[in-house]
This record gives sequence, C-alpha cells and structure tokens, in this order.
Amino acid sequence: MIENPKRYTITAALPYTNGPIHIGHLAGVYVPSDIYARYLRLQGKDVAFICGSDEHGVAISMKAKKEGITPQEVIDKYDGIIRKSFADFGISFDNYSRTSAKIHHETASAFFRKLYENGDFIEEVTEQLFDEQAQQFLADRFVMGTCPKCGNEEAYGDQCEKCGSTLNATDLINPKSTITGTTPVKKETKHWFLPLNRYEAFLREWILEGHKNDWKPNVYGQVKSWVDGGLEPRAVTRDLDWGIDVPVEGAEGKKLYVWFDAPIGYISSTKEWAAREGKDWEPYWKDADTKLVHFIGKDNIVFHCIIFPAMLKAEGSFILPDNVPANEFLNLEGNKLSTSKNWAVWLHEYLIDFPDKQDVLRYALTANAPETKDNDFTWKDFQARNNNELAAIYGNFINRVVVLTNKYYDGIVPQPNEFSEVDEQTLAELKAYPAVIASSIERYRFREALGELMNVARLGNKYLADEEPWKMVKTDPERVKTQMYVALQIATALGILSEPFLPFTTKKMITILKNDLISWEKVSKSSELVQPGHKIGQAEILFAQIEDAEIQKQIDKLEATKTANKMENKTVEPQKETATFEDFSKLDLRVGTILEAEKMPKANKLLVLKVDTGIDVRTIVSGIAEHFSPEEVVGKRVTVLVNLAPRALRGVESQGMILMTNNAEGKLVFVNPDADGVDNGALIS
Repeated sequence: MIENPKRYTITAALPYTNGPIHIGHLAGVYVPSDIYARYLRLQGKDVAFICGSDEHGVAISMKAKKEGITPQEVIDKYDGIIRKSFADFGISFDNYSRTSAKIHHETASAFFRKLYENGDFIEEVTEQLFDEQAQQFLADRFVMGTCPKCGNEEAYGDQCEKCGSTLNATDLINPKSTITGTTPVKKETKHWFLPLNRYEAFLREWILEGHKNDWKPNVYGQVKSWVDGGLEPRAVTRDLDWGIDVPVEGAEGKKLYVWFDAPIGYISSTKEWAAREGKDWEPYWKDADTKLVHFIGKDNIVFHCIIFPAMLKAEGSFILPDNVPANEFLNLEGNKLSTSKNWAVWLHEYLIDFPDKQDVLRYALTANAPETKDNDFTWKDFQARNNNELAAIYGNFINRVVVLTNKYYDGIVPQPNEFSEVDEQTLAELKAYPAVIASSIERYRFREALGELMNVARLGNKYLADEEPWKMVKTDPERVKTQMYVALQIATALGILSEPFLPFTTKKMITILKNDLISWEKVSKSSELVQPGHKIGQAEILFAQIEDAEIQKQIDKLEATKTANKMENKTVEPQKETATFEDFSKLDLRVGTILEAEKMPKANKLLVLKVDTGIDVRTIVSGIAEHFSPEEVVGKRVTVLVNLAPRALRGVESQGMILMTNNAEGKLVFVNPDADGVDNGALIS
C-alpha cells in the first residue's frame, strides 16, 4: 500500500459497446470510482481518472450479427449513448477513449510484440471448438454449454455468470454454437498463450502476502482460490474477424484476445489524455510514487488481479495496482440484472422519467452499494431514500437555513456574538467530519462515507431543532445571529463535502449560497467557511418529493417486461406423430382419487401412490415428489391411464400413469376431471 503518493491513476472498467449502460454498471464501478476521483481532486491531488469504450471481442460481433449491421456501426452507436450517460450522471473522467482508436491499436500491438520478443509467450497448436455450418471457430460467447464447476447449463465459453468461474470454451460440457445452434467439432488451430504458471510465485508474494490485509475479502479470496487451484497458460489470441491483428508473422486471421487488449486500453487512454493536456503519460504508469487503483465488478477480478498484473510484470516497466476494490452485483427487484431480458433500469431511460434526479440515483445506489455482497435495488427503496433522507433531512436543513437567513437578514450572513458551549461543540464536531468521511473513502467504504455525510445534515437539523431560532428571534434576536451564523457554516460545509457524492446538488448549493467551492481541507481547519456580510441567494427545492404514481409507473414497466419475457420464453411442444382413431381408442382414461401417498425410499423424485380407479385400488409410482409432498396429493381427483403396461420402478410395480401438465407459470399441475357428479372409474372420452 503506497503512502502519500505523488499522483493517482484511477481506472474504471471499460464498458462493452454492445448496448447502453444500466444501474448495475453505475453502482458497481462508475459512481464509486467517481466519488474517489472527485474526493482526491478536492484534496488537491494529481489525478488521472481513465476509462473508455471496450470495442473488440465476441460481444461486439454477436451484436452486429443480431442487428444485421457491421461491428463498426455497433460501436459507433453505443459509444455515443454510453458517453452521454456518463456525462449526464456527472462521471468526471479525465479521459474517455475507445479501443478502436489508432493510439490503442498501436499501444496494444507494441505491448504484444515486447512480450513476444522477450519470449514470454508459448506458441501452441491446440484443438478448439469449430462450427462447421458457420465455418468459424467458436471463441468465448459464440459457444454455450454446461459449466463444469457448477452445472449451469447456460455458461459461456469464457465465463459462467452463475458461479463466476472463468472458463475456456473447450471446458464446457455439451457445447452448442450460439450462431447456428449446432454441436461444434474440435479442430486444430495455432495460438499464443501467456504462461500464468510462470508468475505464480510472483502473484503469491505480491497479492497473497503483500495485500492480505488491505484488499477487500471478496477480491483476495477469489484470487487466492485461483492461485491455489494452480495457474495454467492462458490464450491471448483468438480466431475472429473483429479486433486487433496479432502483430507477428504467421498470425494471419488471428486477433488479440479482448482480455489482453482491453486493460491495455487504460494505458492508451492515458496516453491520449496526456498528449491533449501537454503532459508526460509515463509517470502515471511507471513511477513508483503513483498509486494505481482499478475499479471493477466482481466478474472482472481474475483479469485485473492475475492476468493483467502478469502481463505488466512480463513487460517489466509498469507499476502494479495498489488496490482493486471490486464490488459485488446489484440485483433489480429481486432478480438478476439482465441485458438480454431487458431486466434493467437503463440510464438514458431513467432520465426521461426523472430528468433532474441524477443525484438521487447516485445517492440511492451508493447507500445500497453492493460492496461486500450482492444487493437489491427496488423502486420503493429509491423513493424512500429520496423522500425520507435527501428531502426530509438534507433538503429540509438547507431550506430552513436559507429561508430564515433571507427572512431575518435579507440574505446577509450575520455577525455572530459570543459562542455558547453548544455552538463551539457543534462547530468542533463539524470540523471533524472531513477526516471521518475521508477515512471511509480512502478505505473504499463509500456507503459508510455517504452515511457520515448525511450525519452532517443531521447535525444541522439537530442544532436548529434544539436552538429554535424561530422562537428565539422574539426574545433574543442577538442570540439568533450567532445561531444562524453557525447554521450557515454547517450548510456551507455540507455543500463542499457533498461534491464527490452529489455533484449536481453541490452546484445548486453554490448558486444558493453564492459561495465558491472551497477545498476539502479548509472545512476541517477553519471555523469560518462563509464570512459575515456575505449575501446568499434564495431558497430552491433541492429534492422534490417522488410520488407513489411515479414509482408505480416504473414497477408496472418491469412487470410488463417480466410478462413479455415469459411469453417469449414460452415453448409449446410440437405435434407428435399422427395417431389413428384406433390408437386413441385403446387408451383407457379414468377418473380416480389418490387415497395414500408416500415417498419412495432413496429416491428424490418418486412418490408411491394408492389410487382408487373405480375398478380397483392400485399402486402407481409417479415422479412428482420434487413438486408435491405426500400430504398435498392425498384426496386429489386425478386422471389415470389404467391400461398402461405395468412397470417395475425400484422394485415397486407401477400399474398405471397419472396425467400431469405445466401451467402458464411452468408449474406442474394435475390434469383434473370435473369432479362434480363424477364417480371414480368414470371413463374420459
């Protein structure tokens, strides 16, 4: 951990330009990194806050195929949408680049060549999955199958999104091409591999020993698991038609693996920024007095903590990340965010319904940040955060201070008289908050830091509530001058300390208080942030109440999405082979009643039933134990196929079949006859 660095290089994960960004992206990566960068700038630190669009890899090609356009058209479309979303929500990148930029292609190619010339790669001919119908190799997300680690049947060829395991396409069980749906074959192809096993000792010393106490447990734990499991060579090239050409002879038709080229995008984006600003980029990546921090989601931990550091170590001239504060995932109304299922709150759509509430979303996402575990965003919680916290605590305090100052003193900050013990205690407590908030931010505990910021507003509200200047003004107007002076100091401090978290609100506060933004340090060192005689502006509503109807509209939108997904995923079995009337007439379907039921020993799926068929009472073994308990089915009227040939199941002879089906929700249900006036044994025809 670097103490008192000369400069900071802060990177935020490069978003894929295969779609817009949603609240999960904002909560997991971009708001936390923006809070950190803004805070450091307020401290007067030298900061390079870097990001850019990740425009290579399979995700782009897949989107292009789906939309019937070229990959270039895909990245141009979504790069613009993503850039606007970041700007709209105040994400204050010093540079936002693109991996399709010339400077990135040059930087990534030079990086590869350096490692290649140093002999850091292994060149191997291996068998890879190949789609014979599409006539192409299936890298990463062009193939799906069963995860070998958790059994998820919808794992991709690069990662299982259910258990988070990083995979190779050849690891998948029962792989299928996402292009044609066919089963791929294995075909030989040549690739270059980064031998991660060579760097195991380095990674153990650097992370497992060097960062055991200062990295987040989820990050440290995942890295330890990977290293302890044994590192293997990782391919850094792919057989694709989109990406950066592998810059060596004999690599025609090969592209750099997106997870080799993408993190180099941080470096090329820094170069682009430095060239524009007339700076030297190298100290931000090569000076030991620079603190490098990667903000990512948990699905990118392996790439940023094992693969990229191994690349940097192999190259030899770059610094290593000081910290990688990865967040967990944010869910939406109890379900995992899903781009493909449109289960998301898209940032550009949010602003249509809440055009002036960027800070409300920043606040809600930070207050509920998935820092240590997956968390859930709900619209009701969003409403409560706005109405009960931002409006009722923060906005209420500022409004009272500004309204009373204008009412009593025409908006001019009064000259205080002698301070009471309460005044001095309140001002001393106020001066302590910058250090408290700073400590939380510097430990990447942004949710905790936001809570302390709100305690500043609570301090102001408590002070006013206890002092009651609206009553005191009738009996001791001189005392009220001191009270309002103290309250205005709190209000000014609140505006300054809010800047990393609520930048749009801070801008409004500057307009209301007519006070330029002062440094973070001055809040902790000076008891006078706004001087007597200074004239403030008029009050305005900082946080308007959000009505139930506005929230219901969002909930209804999600319900409509859920219904659409069900309809889209609903499958109806195709018609079976044509049966003759004689075939059908052989079936003897009768109304019956289940009299007894018990679980089949040592069988999770089977129930042994005693059924009154009207003809007799017989034993039927049915595979419904995972859906119904024995107690639930006793007394059920059912449809029984009574002339099915007997069959022994685990030593019990089953003498028929109970008819079942799935309802619209996919739940298994009985095919029930109309029970009114129908006796057991009645024929169903």
